[in-house]
Amino acid sequence: MTDRKPGERDGEQAGGQAGGRGGEQAGGPPLDLTLLRTFLAVHRSGSFTAAARLVGLSQPTVTAQVRALERRLGRELFARLPRGVAPTAEADALAARVAEPLDALEAVTGRSSAGDTEPVRLAGPAELLCVRVLPALAAPVAERGVVLRVATGLTDELLEGLRAGHHDLVIATYRPRGRALVATPLMDEEFVLVAAPAWAERIGAGRVAAEGAAALRGVPLVAYAEDLPITRRYWRHVFGTRLTGRAAVTVPDLRGVLAAVAAGAGVGVLPRYLCLEELAAGTLVPLLSPEDPPINTAYLVRRPGAADHPHLALVRELLLREARHW
Repeated sequence: MTDRKPGERDGEQAGGQAGGRGGEQAGGPPLDLTLLRTFLAVHRSGSFTAAARLVGLSQPTVTAQVRALERRLGRELFARLPRGVAPTAEADALAARVAEPLDALEAVTGRSSAGDTEPVRLAGPAELLCVRVLPALAAPVAERGVVLRVATGLTDELLEGLRAGHHDLVIATYRPRGRALVATPLMDEEFVLVAAPAWAERIGAGRVAAEGAAALRGVPLVAYAEDLPITRRYWRHVFGTRLTGRAAVTVPDLRGVLAAVAAGAGVGVLPRYLCLEELAAGTLVPLLSPEDPPINTAYLVRRPGAADHPHLALVRELLLREARHW
């Protein structure tokens, strides 16, 4: 990504020879703070496009300023990726040196390249956001003046949006591959096979434990999607068999699956956190308590450097802390 003129050697640019570490120069003028502010916005957002929104510039201007800084330093700061950019080790070191002084300066002048007044854009599965995340997060972030914007969707599309700079944090149902994103384990969700009391009685107490999937032959299934991803996984993991057939009812929201099962539509597989109250009240009955239930890990995903943004770092810290109790 570094531009060099013909005849220039490694480490030499139009502005002179780079020297020192983390932006120190030998024999050149001081670095323009504008370049450092733009660099820091790119480092924090992981995207030229997202950084442009933070600093109020066009994307080509942000790209040009980063290239100008790279020429001054004589080193590459970001590797281009299919979606966004990834900071090099030199960029991480430079960000660590300049972030605190720049944030302090901008606090005094009233400017904020980090976008403290910009919304923190959080995305994830609708059920988890509504049942766990927002009840724990909404009041604390509002008290601290954080502007929060929440979006829901499937993990694949949300991760694409994160790479493109449309989201700042994504709660994903699997760990994304590659170095373009940083994933931290957030919580484990255990899946449980449940039915309304009437269906549990019709199936018979203890039959599922004794006969396995055969005890459920002919019982209607309520599922999240036509391909029954959660239910198929449960059958494979617990019963050691392939699930055949189709769902009687599909609802693209696990809260809808819960409502349909509780109403007597059939049996379903749900995250335990989602149906704790119904299990305690007896409106749902667990049909099996396997020693090794299926467990899925949810991850909190961000772009490299994004958590340096003070409000974004606060939201991330609160989420990781609250999730310990989930």
